[in-house]
Formats: sequence, C-alpha cells, structure tokens
Amino acid sequence: MSAAVDVTQAPEAPGYRAGRTLPLRVEAMRQLRRRRTLLMGGVLAALPFVLIIAFAIGGTPDGGPGGGERLTLMDTATASAANFAATCLFVSAGFLLVVPVALFCGDTVASEASWSSLRYLLAAPVPRNRLLWSKLVVALGFSLAAMTLLPVVALAAGAAAYGWGPLELPTGGALATGDTVPRLALVVAFIFVSQLVTAALAFWLSTKTDAPLGAVGGAVGLTIVGNVLDAVTALGSWREFLPAHWQFAWADALQPDLEWGGMVKGAAVSVTYALILFAFAFRGFSRKDIVS
Repeated sequence: MSAAVDVTQAPEAPGYRAGRTLPLRVEAMRQLRRRRTLLMGGVLAALPFVLIIAFAIGGTPDGGPGGGERLTLMDTATASAANFAATCLFVSAGFLLVVPVALFCGDTVASEASWSSLRYLLAAPVPRNRLLWSKLVVALGFSLAAMTLLPVVALAAGAAAYGWGPLELPTGGALATGDTVPRLALVVAFIFVSQLVTAALAFWLSTKTDAPLGAVGGAVGLTIVGNVLDAVTALGSWREFLPAHWQFAWADALQPDLEWGGMVKGAAVSVTYALILFAFAFRGFSRKDIVS
C-alpha cells in the first residue's frame, strides 16, 4: 500500500500564490447573483414604502405632549425624513436586520457543502483559511450593505413623503439638519457592530453543518433566546453580559449631547463574543474532514 501524499509539502506550481485564490471580487459577484441576496435587498428596500402606506391609511402618529404620554420614535416618525429613517431602524433593528446578517454569514460555507462544491474549491487549491477569510469578508460586506440600504431608502422616501428637516427628538428638542445624517450613520455603524455576534455565530455554525437553513436558523434562534433572557429582569446585572441587552444603545446617538457609554459597552461585549466564535470557526474548519 502506497503512503498517503502530504499535499502540504508538495512543491507549488509556477505562478501559484495562495493569497490570490478566490479573489474577493469573484466571491462578491457569486453572492450578488444569488436569489436570496436580491430578495433580501428587495424586502429591506420595500419596508419604508410599507410604513409610508401604513401611515397614509391609518393616519400619522398622534402621540404628543398634549396626551400626557411619553413620546417615542414612532410618534415622531412623520416629522421629517430623518425621523422616518430613525423609525425604520427602530422597528427593524430587533429582528429584521438580524435576518440578513444570519443569512449572508450562515449560508456562505454551508451552501457550498450542500452543493458538494466545497471540496472542489479546496482542491483548486484554495487554502482553507483563505476560503473562510474571503467568504467572511464578503458576508460582512453584504450585511453592512443591507443595513445601509434601509436608512438610505428611508431617507429618500421620507424626504419625498414628509420633507427634509431636523430630527425631532422624543425627549424634546431637535438635532440640526446637518447633524442628522452623521448621527444616523453612527447608528448604522453601531447596529452593525452589535450584530457581529449573530454574524460570528452563523458563520461558525456554517462551518459545522451542510445544511444552510440549520446555520441560519440556529443563529436567528439563539439571537431570539438572547432577547428573551434579556427580558428576564431577575437576572439583574448579569444581563449586561448579553449582547441583546445593548442592541438599542444606539438611541444615545439621537440625543442633543452624544452619549457614548452604552454604545462602547455594547460594542465591547459584541466584539468579544464575535472574536471567540470566529476563532472557533477557523480552528474547527482547519481540522475538519471535508467530504462534500
């Protein structure tokens, strides 16, 4: 019986560079052409128009100081395009924006395994770490694009429906028109960082299973469990170690005086969990027996 060949010690072919395999632009185009990418983009782009139609049918929010109730972002949704964009982020940050992150990061490796094309990519040969790195960067890029698409469309649709103006704050006062876009950009950046836990969890699961829906569903399910645990007030200060506890800390960015405390703590918790899960993904995949 002949000895097994150690391909790691085999001489490289002339011109072969591991760092040039599976270029990011190639992986990005592959993912962009997929139906689930176009479908998710369509859903996020349609949400602002659905809310505009809902307000047109049901009437504009009528909460206010005269009613003796505390205002929320929903009560000021139609005050300006900036208010409308902030409301779209508010209603979608808890769940809707979780779905594209879990989808793009959880489907990326597992789908290759389900198509039985993963082993052929590695035989190209694409180094395992290079394959994971390319897929992770593209998945995170698409996740950020999805989170950016929603407020951009909301600003455009809101400007047409409600006009451009300052962002009226539920707590009173307003942000100057020139400050609204930078503050909304900060909100999107924090939501992206806070969703790194979901991204890392989905990506790790994607390296462990050949079923894309299992990786995506597992990440979404565990994210929901985190939200449920955060609602258990009996846990007290332990909830501060849950990423879900800080998911709406971005509201501090929509204040006259920018507050960083909650967002810094939330980002630290999210990044810590994400780095651990990403490390699990790379370590486990480097030792995995690829048969599909």
